[in-house]
Amino acid sequence: MAEAADFQGTSASPARRWLRRTGALLAGVPLLAGLLQLPTAVPAQAASANPVSVSLDSLSPGAPTDGDTVTVSGTVTNSGKQNVTGAHVGLRVGPLLNTRSAIDAVSRHPDDLRTRTGPEVGGKYVQKFAKLAPGVAQHFSISVPVDQLDLGQDGVYEFGVALSGQTSARPWDQVLGIQRTFLPWQPSDADTKTRTTFLWPLISTSHMTARTGAGELQTPVFRNDDLAKEISPGGRLAQMLDLGKDLDVTWVIDPDLLASVDAMAGSYRLQDEDGTTKAGSDQAVAKQWLAKLQKAVVGKEVIALPFADPDLASLAHGGTSVTGSLSHLKDATDVAATTVKTVLHVTPTTDFAWPVEGAVDPSIMKVATSAGADRVIARSDSLQETAGLPYTPSAARPVGGGTTAVVSDARLSTAFEDDLTKAGSATLAVQQFLAQSLEVNAQTDAQRSVVVAPQRMPSASQAQAMAKAVQELQDGTWSQAQTLTAAAKAKPDPDATTRIPSTSDYPSSLRRQELPRTAFEQIARTQDKLDNFKVVLSDQSRVITPFGRAINREMSASWRGRGSEADSFRGDAEAWLDELTDQVKLIDKSETKLSGRSATIPVTVQNNLVQPVSHLVLRLTSRMPTRLKINGKAYDEQLVEVSGGHSQTVKFTTAANANGRVTVDAQLYTQDGQEYGDPVSFDVKVTEVTPTVMLVIGGGVLLLVLAGFRMYTQRKRAAARQADDEGPGAEGGETDDDPGNPDAPETVSPTSPAPRPGQRTRCSRVTLRRTPHRKTPTRPGRVREWTVERCRGRCGPGR
Repeated sequence: MAEAADFQGTSASPARRWLRRTGALLAGVPLLAGLLQLPTAVPAQAASANPVSVSLDSLSPGAPTDGDTVTVSGTVTNSGKQNVTGAHVGLRVGPLLNTRSAIDAVSRHPDDLRTRTGPEVGGKYVQKFAKLAPGVAQHFSISVPVDQLDLGQDGVYEFGVALSGQTSARPWDQVLGIQRTFLPWQPSDADTKTRTTFLWPLISTSHMTARTGAGELQTPVFRNDDLAKEISPGGRLAQMLDLGKDLDVTWVIDPDLLASVDAMAGSYRLQDEDGTTKAGSDQAVAKQWLAKLQKAVVGKEVIALPFADPDLASLAHGGTSVTGSLSHLKDATDVAATTVKTVLHVTPTTDFAWPVEGAVDPSIMKVATSAGADRVIARSDSLQETAGLPYTPSAARPVGGGTTAVVSDARLSTAFEDDLTKAGSATLAVQQFLAQSLEVNAQTDAQRSVVVAPQRMPSASQAQAMAKAVQELQDGTWSQAQTLTAAAKAKPDPDATTRIPSTSDYPSSLRRQELPRTAFEQIARTQDKLDNFKVVLSDQSRVITPFGRAINREMSASWRGRGSEADSFRGDAEAWLDELTDQVKLIDKSETKLSGRSATIPVTVQNNLVQPVSHLVLRLTSRMPTRLKINGKAYDEQLVEVSGGHSQTVKFTTAANANGRVTVDAQLYTQDGQEYGDPVSFDVKVTEVTPTVMLVIGGGVLLLVLAGFRMYTQRKRAAARQADDEGPGAEGGETDDDPGNPDAPETVSPTSPAPRPGQRTRCSRVTLRRTPHRKTPTRPGRVREWTVERCRGRCGPGR
């Protein structure tokens, strides 16, 4: 196979290389004959795990050139139950791989013993082991000059590291374990270099909540301290920054990440599981990370995604039918540039949209461009070629309506998605990436632009592998770096497909991870509550900013695969808004008694916010206006303004028309007529008084007054008469009425004639009865005393 590969096309290999490989093949004929006598050996071995596992932990340089020395290191582990003796690790150069599909085939089975990988380099470029005990791992490292590898024409070679040895069950020299990878070979600069754009994403999950402190600074509250861990030395985002600062990459940044780290650089708090908060302490880490990033992006292209990286596919498939959803995308786009410029002091590009995994359909394209973006980063496994082109076309594709689809290469973009925590896996990923990149360049001499859009949030190990691959490209001879904007403006290939796949072609695996319609309905409900709340505030920015950004975070693509956390985040934001709204409320009232025709009913509005509220209307409504009217109507309204931390009592004039209990409803409204808060209902017990009852009561009161006046005048006159009767005696001398002067004449009244004994005399309102002196019967004409009786209307003239 290697021989055939060397003779394909024009080869720079000398004749001695062909002879050496031919000799090696002939030398293997006896061994092949021996293997043919044991037809069951290879199938039995292939059916089980390899006796020895080989891990290729490093290969340097990844793309050697003339004069280089290739160093390969790793470990071999005896996975069987028998000792391996006479073992050695050797390097094998396989055939030239002429297509990208051939590279894929090798990648699918890198350790398959049934597939041979060329002859061993042999000689001194091996490492021997006398014995490999079961379960024991041995380290190896082999360095070989590149000219000893007998590489032929430029291109990608299969490259293997194999352990050969024998066991007691198989006492002959054989390959017991192998690991295949790729060796790109481009010793001199390519005539036409591929222009490669590598996106370097700085994106994280949502960390800040909608909650803020009540003080002037509105101290932000974080969900947890995960962000501090990511930006601390050794953390994922810290490594992304350290690795990317020296690479020719295009930075793709979520402004929410910048806003969160910037908030962490000041005073902030962390939310505990029980709802309480505690002070955060990683301000220094945040400041250091931001300072490094500000230096790293100087002179580099910065792409700002919409704030919080909204999930465009979820919005297109489930959100557009909910009123107001697209307006949130517009808000997220508008705030993106301001955030990046404020924090990083650079002007970003904001006209790119990036759907999840570059998967697009007509609805996604429509949503992506609705907020102003006219370039959509797609991927070649979504926007697939249908014309059967024998090469990879340039990334830029005009898809109509002034929109350009920038199609990233699927193989290159997904090269680092596997678990790369083990060095062997990372090395294989880097070599596969380099092999695919070189193969793309070798497809045609035409100048092309290729875009690499890796996963949004690479792990630390994935980022390290990505950085190594990009560094190899920069040091290589077939690629040159290019910005994303330049790739979007590059001349498109007229034969490349521009057809957007239908909605039914959208991957079901991605659709299952989307935000449901109910999520957008909850977002809309939260926005309605926010709109109703902010209009009563004197400083609306204190709620618009934190809740507006929280709503953006609720639409983030980072919630994919984390449905329960997304539900919790949305619920917490809405609950906090409800709690703030309830700080302005009506105080509950008990039953109120109303006596009389009219009275005043007080209703109290309480404001527990730190800022004043206004533009509120308090409406008091009677459910039975025929019995009780509010200011002459069924309801009455009054404007309300309450200072922060205070209450205000509003008084309403009422009029009663009948007795009984009436239910009254108090409700706050905004000035545009929207209900604010919960209503307060209470009963008013009316004890209304009729005119007849009023007359009876009035008459009774009048009689009491007259009786009192009568008693007063009677007593006054009686006192005057007594004074007159006793007056002469008091002056000396005996009057006719004086008992000491029996000869005194009778005197009844100063104005009345003297009555006869036993005679009743009418006098004003009283009757005076003459009583004879009991002690002097011989003198009946003498009057001893007078008896005063009430006149009962029976006395009159002559009686």
